[in-house]
Amino acid sequence: MISGRSTQLPILRWDHKLLTMLTEARAEWTWLRAGREIFPPMLAAINAARASVCLEMYIFAAGQPGEAFREALVRARQRGVRVRVLVDALGSIGLASAFWEPLRAAGGEVRQFNPLSLNRLGIRNHRKLLVCDEQVAFFGGFNIAPEYEGDGVTRGWYDVGLQVGGPLPVQLAATFEEMFVRADFQHKRFVRWRKTTAKKLLLTPDEQLLLSGPGRGRSPLKRALHHDLERANRVQIMVAYFLPTWRIRRQLAGIAGRGGVVELILAGKSDVLISQLAAQSLYRRLLRAGVKIYEYEPQILHAKLLIVDDAVYAGSANLDPRSLSINYELMVRFEEKGMAEQARTLFAESLRHCRPVTLEAWRQSRTIWRRLKQRWAYWLLVRLDPYLARRQWQALPD
Repeated sequence: MISGRSTQLPILRWDHKLLTMLTEARAEWTWLRAGREIFPPMLAAINAARASVCLEMYIFAAGQPGEAFREALVRARQRGVRVRVLVDALGSIGLASAFWEPLRAAGGEVRQFNPLSLNRLGIRNHRKLLVCDEQVAFFGGFNIAPEYEGDGVTRGWYDVGLQVGGPLPVQLAATFEEMFVRADFQHKRFVRWRKTTAKKLLLTPDEQLLLSGPGRGRSPLKRALHHDLERANRVQIMVAYFLPTWRIRRQLAGIAGRGGVVELILAGKSDVLISQLAAQSLYRRLLRAGVKIYEYEPQILHAKLLIVDDAVYAGSANLDPRSLSINYELMVRFEEKGMAEQARTLFAESLRHCRPVTLEAWRQSRTIWRRLKQRWAYWLLVRLDPYLARRQWQALPD
């Protein structure tokens, strides 16, 4: 775990509760890596909760640690804590509805986001969030499932998350409230055709909450990244699924071309082979531009971390079309030197378990058949999937 804090003056708060806070607020954070570091403090926060628990997950699976979380939620409800759980209907499709009966019997509330239907299957809630008493929050790339247990090196998927205090948990709880209310996925027609469902919320001068969602136009995450990359000298990105827009790829190549440093940690092992193949179709041009690419080898990589000079992005979003334009995602952008230094330390530690990809070795490894598979995977994920998702979003019934 890596911890830190910074003192900021909140200059804008999204809801009236936050606008009344005119005194200094202290932002605190702790970096968490893999399930061994992520799950214990999350369970401890639930066990310590006295007023409210909000849990939002894309994947929630039976077995451990899912059963430990359910038991902690039941105990919290028995203490009189308001407990609400939101899971994505597709991401958690393997979880039987009976799994939540003990929590519902105790008075807890459980909802599925966007119940399964063929005409809206492509729009998903990919966020991962836990907020307890609006005082402590956890977010990142992790889901609650057996494959996340371990240290990410000898066992279990490798992921990254943050535990935060200060004013941010209040804001995160408000975003959970919005998603919980819209769980049945009923949208008015004018909402579906507006520019975007995404938001950028200014929390302090150096913290922005970037909420992505379906709709027309660029997301706040893309706008923030474009702005930061235009003037960047050092970029370090660790993501599970890497299919950035043409503009982001051009910006990364431009940074390397003018003498800057661009380092990518991508998946050497992936749970989504088609995504890995599509990402690899971009390697040649990036390597020729001077971008350094590494593949994480010990376990499946599932992290989402972006460091652009002193700006740090952490949350649920990958750099692919789904996260940038289709899914509901939650990212926080911090601009704080101490946090950036810690994030770079985390990145450097992750590099120890990576294999560098060189241009010459990459050329020799690419057979004609592999090139065809990579191009086909790229077309499916960059062209077809977004097209189908847009059609489903626009065709939703009133």
